[in-house]
Amino acid sequence: MAKTKTAYFCQQCGFESPKWNGKCSSCGAWNSFVEEVVQRDDKTKPEAMNWGDDSNEKEKRKAHKLDEVVTLNETRMTAPDSELNRVLGGGLVQGSVILVAGDPGIGKSTLFLQVALQWKNITTLYVSGEESEQQIKMRAERVGIKNNNLYLLTATDTATLFQEVKKVRPHLLIIDSIQTLESAYVDSAAGSVSQVRECAAELQRFAKASGIPVIIIGHITKEGSIAGPKVLEHIVDTVLQFEGDRHYAYRILRTLKNRFGSTSELGIYEMVASGMRPVSNPSELLLSQHDEPLSGIAIAATMEGMRPLMIEVQALVAQAVYGTPQRTVSGLDLRRIQLILAVLEKRGGFHFGAKDVFVNIAGGLKIEDPSVELALVCALLSSYEDKALPSNICLVGEIGLSGEIRAVNRIDQRIAEADKLGLDVIFIPKANAKGLDKKNYKIEIKMVNKVEDVYKMLF
Repeated sequence: MAKTKTAYFCQQCGFESPKWNGKCSSCGAWNSFVEEVVQRDDKTKPEAMNWGDDSNEKEKRKAHKLDEVVTLNETRMTAPDSELNRVLGGGLVQGSVILVAGDPGIGKSTLFLQVALQWKNITTLYVSGEESEQQIKMRAERVGIKNNNLYLLTATDTATLFQEVKKVRPHLLIIDSIQTLESAYVDSAAGSVSQVRECAAELQRFAKASGIPVIIIGHITKEGSIAGPKVLEHIVDTVLQFEGDRHYAYRILRTLKNRFGSTSELGIYEMVASGMRPVSNPSELLLSQHDEPLSGIAIAATMEGMRPLMIEVQALVAQAVYGTPQRTVSGLDLRRIQLILAVLEKRGGFHFGAKDVFVNIAGGLKIEDPSVELALVCALLSSYEDKALPSNICLVGEIGLSGEIRAVNRIDQRIAEADKLGLDVIFIPKANAKGLDKKNYKIEIKMVNKVEDVYKMLF
């Protein structure tokens, strides 16, 4: 038996130290070191290593010239969920390991149980260490989909997991969650840095040797980062972040890392009583339907990754009752709002210094794209003048400190999305006019160079 060794691990970043420290020298966290027992046994080979054909293992370890390496086309499994396929770059690559993280109660388990139920032509093993089989069955009944090829396993040790995998021989393995798994090769509690690292490494070896894709559901910390050691994100092939406001029905699946596709894609879901519904055209849901025009509302054409979205920017400008005017913002950067107000005050002569300003993005979205600033300016001016903007116009542009409207990227996709939704007019920066063919669109395109040009046209 190998000698038992103890070490201290930072629970925030996974940094290993031979002695206890008050402050982690790697991430700077205080009181984060926990003593863990690490038992190393080089003679014992984990179950996950016994998969696949090891006959060519010695040949693989040799150094090869780059020209001698034969490239293989990656085989993808097309999921029944169109939004998941979009985020993964066209489907699940065989042998890939996918980590999905998100807030508790956001819908991670529901989403991937739903995917497993919809995928009827393959065998799926769903391993849960957090819920009983009865709880999972109740959730599956709420989803309302039956699948005879879905197997459930409630276990927390990797030895039992791999034994059942040998019996079931699934095409897809889903782990819920990695923080509940325990490996017999590490003598520490489930969820610790050592356990998470070892279990993830065993699952990675299994996936690469067997060619079976593995989806791992993980927790996040109170700061919003993925729980466990940072090496967990390095081990896996793809990292997905499932986020959203629990007070709204919309959820966004973002790609933080993807070895087999772009990290600019995102999927949008709507939480309904029967589970997660993929939203193929989110712009129609994010735009409010008004019976009559209202002041302080403007439509912006933004980009979330590679995806164009039409969103509604709402602003309310009111006389300040108290001495210090309020600046309340939801969905945008407050510092950027203050910059825009300073530009309007200096360049346009609007006295926002004595006004309360409230800004909101409809639908609970958080937008970082600077191209919404022109729509924000028009919403602020609309509320300031108490004049409603036409409901059939859309605005795109970034505002500079001198009041000029700067060019934005992917202008073709933004115009095409506005044209698809039936809007009549779109205002774009004059700097984006180069190479743009207006004949390709039905929507009227107006070029603007400064904020005062837009003000004269609209007000």
